[in-house]
Amino acid sequence: MGKIGILAPDKELENRVKELFKDDYDNEEFLIDILDSKKIENQGIYLEKKGVKAIIARSGGFFHSFGKVNIPLIRLKITAIDILQAINKAITYKKRIILFLWDEIYFEKKDWMNVLKTNIKIERFKNKDEIIKKIDEYKEFKDDVVIIGGGIAFNYCKKLNIDTVFLNASKDSLYETIKYTKDLIDNLESEKYWSQVLKNILNGVHDAIIAIDNDFKIVIFNEKAKKLLKKENEVIGKKINEVFSNMNFLSEYLVNKKDSYGEVRYLNNLVLTTNTSIIEVDGKIYGALCSFQDITKLQNLEKKIRYQINKKGLIAKYNFNDMIAKDNNMINTIKKARRIGMSDFTVIIYGESGTGKEMIAQSIHNISNRRSGPFVAINCAAISENLLESELFGYEEGAFTGARKGGKPGLFEIAHKGTLFLDELNSIPLNLQGKLLRVLEEQEVMRLGSDYVIPLDVRIIAAANEELKEKVYDKTFRRDLFYRLNMLELKIPPLRDRKDDIIPLFEHLIYILNEEKNNISLSKEEKESLINYNWPGNVRELRNIVQRYLLFNEIDLNHSLDNKKLTDTKEIDEEHYALEKNKLIFRNLEEDFANDIDIKNTKLKNIINLKEINSLVEKSIIKMLFKAGFSKNEISKILGISRTSLWNKIKKDK
Repeated sequence: MGKIGILAPDKELENRVKELFKDDYDNEEFLIDILDSKKIENQGIYLEKKGVKAIIARSGGFFHSFGKVNIPLIRLKITAIDILQAINKAITYKKRIILFLWDEIYFEKKDWMNVLKTNIKIERFKNKDEIIKKIDEYKEFKDDVVIIGGGIAFNYCKKLNIDTVFLNASKDSLYETIKYTKDLIDNLESEKYWSQVLKNILNGVHDAIIAIDNDFKIVIFNEKAKKLLKKENEVIGKKINEVFSNMNFLSEYLVNKKDSYGEVRYLNNLVLTTNTSIIEVDGKIYGALCSFQDITKLQNLEKKIRYQINKKGLIAKYNFNDMIAKDNNMINTIKKARRIGMSDFTVIIYGESGTGKEMIAQSIHNISNRRSGPFVAINCAAISENLLESELFGYEEGAFTGARKGGKPGLFEIAHKGTLFLDELNSIPLNLQGKLLRVLEEQEVMRLGSDYVIPLDVRIIAAANEELKEKVYDKTFRRDLFYRLNMLELKIPPLRDRKDDIIPLFEHLIYILNEEKNNISLSKEEKESLINYNWPGNVRELRNIVQRYLLFNEIDLNHSLDNKKLTDTKEIDEEHYALEKNKLIFRNLEEDFANDIDIKNTKLKNIINLKEINSLVEKSIIKMLFKAGFSKNEISKILGISRTSLWNKIKKDK
């Protein structure tokens, strides 16, 4: 609580304050000044300078301080009960009673005729000079009168030796007034606090904000508005149209009681987006508020936010310490991976599906000098060719139909100062390989639809589930890109070649996946079955076995591809399924082709038409694919043609 200043008429009031609020008085929460008729004009100002938060004053002190102080001034009211008590005391003098009251104090003698059994004269005044003048009129009758009055009257009568009774406020009035003042100070402190909070909020937001009241005067003008509109001079309290002649719309919305959002306006050579809302409380309108931003800055902010959102979560969460490695094959692989991680060279990780290629990639990133940068991963086989290009390199707004407004940064941009993990790189289309090579060689990227390049600092970690050398020989992978990527090479052994890791991995997965955390131990037979199993699905398959084990409490290896008949095509992995069908196709291709073309009966004198031969070969292959059970979609994909082209070839052969 802040200090309370009190203009007291005499020492008696100070004693009452001490009696009613002893703890506060002892803690010096009150600053009490006794009224002095010679200094009364400035006593309120004196208390304010001393740092009090509010002033309590009786009639004289109140009226002489009113309008001169900038803090709350609370009047200690004189009640009818206080006056009656003073009259009752004056009656004991057995003299004529003169009651001196300020004009503002309500007390009508006729209201108390039944109570008052003595004749009383009431003298009213407006200032201290009138008090002195009226008391002087009773000097010659001082032996016949007793005067009731406040501090000034009481003290002046004492000097003239006129009997006087002090008109004092009761304890109840004093208590209620001081309690009210304490609450008022607390509320003012709270109001100042929230006013400062509001000010900080208004100055902290990105929007420029102007608010006007019902007289169109500016009541809020935050720092962003000052900076954007270049108005350093004080504008609070001035009419909006006098300060900004082109902001008439704000006054119009207030008059029409209308809100408006997302309006684009031109102001002082700026292009602004504005939101205007009416300030209404309990059905009463108090003004209007407008928030606005420079559209250019808004677009830049949007790009920054979008970029930050894209980067969110691009963190490598695995480390080498997270990996289970008891087998020498895996231990040596991790040692090599650690050495690779300490460099900044491009690396290719080879491994079957489910061996943990991305886990190794993340671990390499987390021990490299780029560990504080983003780790961005993309599966090149999971995205269509057109989409893959835009995902890798990004695009500008309007680069193609459906392009996002504002464009989009590519994964190379997002991975700047970090690592880009290209999983299943062997699946990347040939036409994209040239663009990828250029980015790797130049360390810069150009978005689709852009006319400028963006410099990059990105480390590439690639992963493949088949040898890129073989794809180079097959001419499905560029030789120059292979040599650009093949600086370092790391091969992750399949689970069947790291048998010493099978049981530790199984037990580790049990610990992670076992929600009930029961103690589980494998029998010798169960361990042997796990070790002797071939694990075509590697660690991913092992995880599935653990999940089934926790559910059924038994090692179930019958879900493996190795334990299925290849004729049961519905439950066979797509890769094995396709392989088996290819075997059926090419085993019978020679025989079926011979049925379609009889070379022996061909007249050798005629030149063989290669176009017809190719057509017959194509026809035979399509026929064999249908015979093997492939669908039209699968055949189209295998032949590298559209479904429409396939349909045309079928119709042509009929």
